[in-house]
Amino acid sequence: MAVSLFFYAYWNIAYLPLLVGSILFNFAIGTALAPNPDKPPRFSRRLVLAFGIIGNLGLLGYFKYADFLIDNINAAFDIGVISPHLLLPLGISFFTFTQIAYLVDSYRGEAREYDFLNYALFVTFFPHLIAGPILHHGEMMSQFKSRWTLVMRYRNIALGLFIFSIGLFKKVVIADTFAVWANAGFEGGETLDFFSAWGTSLSYTFQLYFDFSGYCDMAIGAALLFNIWLPINFNSPYQALDIQDFWRRWHMTLSRYLRDYLYIPLGGNRCSTPRVYLNLMATFILGGLWHGASWMFVLWGAFHGAALVIHRAWSGFGLRMPRAMAWLLTFNFINLTWIFFRADTLESALRIIRGMADINSVFNLTALHVPTDSLVWGGWFSDYLLRWLPAGLAANILCFVAILLTLGIISRKNSFELMVDVNGQGTAKFSGALVLFCIAMYSTMVTTSSIFLYFNF
Repeated sequence: MAVSLFFYAYWNIAYLPLLVGSILFNFAIGTALAPNPDKPPRFSRRLVLAFGIIGNLGLLGYFKYADFLIDNINAAFDIGVISPHLLLPLGISFFTFTQIAYLVDSYRGEAREYDFLNYALFVTFFPHLIAGPILHHGEMMSQFKSRWTLVMRYRNIALGLFIFSIGLFKKVVIADTFAVWANAGFEGGETLDFFSAWGTSLSYTFQLYFDFSGYCDMAIGAALLFNIWLPINFNSPYQALDIQDFWRRWHMTLSRYLRDYLYIPLGGNRCSTPRVYLNLMATFILGGLWHGASWMFVLWGAFHGAALVIHRAWSGFGLRMPRAMAWLLTFNFINLTWIFFRADTLESALRIIRGMADINSVFNLTALHVPTDSLVWGGWFSDYLLRWLPAGLAANILCFVAILLTLGIISRKNSFELMVDVNGQGTAKFSGALVLFCIAMYSTMVTTSSIFLYFNF
């Protein structure tokens, strides 16, 4: 616990008291919520739970949404309230949601461990502290208490280093490479042709996946060095054949959280059909807002809520489509909606979408003038191809090669499946992981900027 707090404070020690205060507050509330037949509660347990949840959401709301709320009030009423311009504390959404789940579990009688040291470790355990996964109290406490956790398990160390190496490679080599192309398109402001727009959107689609998936792999790997198994958070989500399947595979602990603590309490699917649709929309709009204080996140959540409503209606009629068509439709919907997730404004998102629909530029060899010092330019290879190809395709040729290679990667076993399915190929797999680790470490040392996207959420 102490080294996890040091790990957190190393980023900005000013927010360490905030984390410690949150832990003390929630531990006290959780203890008060614990059922005790020998001692009747002084206050209504439901009232105590409400107080705890409001306290957590108030803290999160102040740091995450105060500026957003003030900006919207200023715009709506034309007043000049000064925004505090708060810096978002690292990991506040993750440790707040983790502790809200703990309070609800305590209220339900499902959290029976009230040892402060173990609870503080549960919240601060550094592999998951700053970007998840969002943990349940029950799946971690038994591991922290087990004496077998203290045994040196060389298999766990080997498996941990194996998946950590893959995760680091995903992040600093794949995700950060796609970030160059994604940033060039989203932040440029110029009109994009068909190829540049698709290169931009697909680059962000893969950047986001490999950034967060890579971090979660590293979290699992680091935890395994301590004989702790964190829950898997990704299960090849871009292989999904429908939007419901996607949310069963993408950020699985957040999907579980939204289902257990929002969708089901709203009534889930036990209500009338219109009410079920309303529950889905409300869950995903709030899930979108969880990702950030922006109307673009709300819009992204609404799109996914609407897609789930349509999918539920489609399935209710017993309709099906061929697997290839189902995958293509699902993947392209996800790719399209990630544009709204990434763009700062609606106009910026529509600029990308207009380019993706600009079929005419496919056949125009001079459709777009791309300066040769552009970040997306493929050097002499693009110069050579510009003789026969549209400028957008020539400029993004390396991007599209990377996209094709990545589609091949995501169609195969994911990193967690590779880790648990060695099958006598341990030497070859660990040697490959060592190569990936060396490449990733070299990239880490020579890079000038490396941003974890989900640190912003």
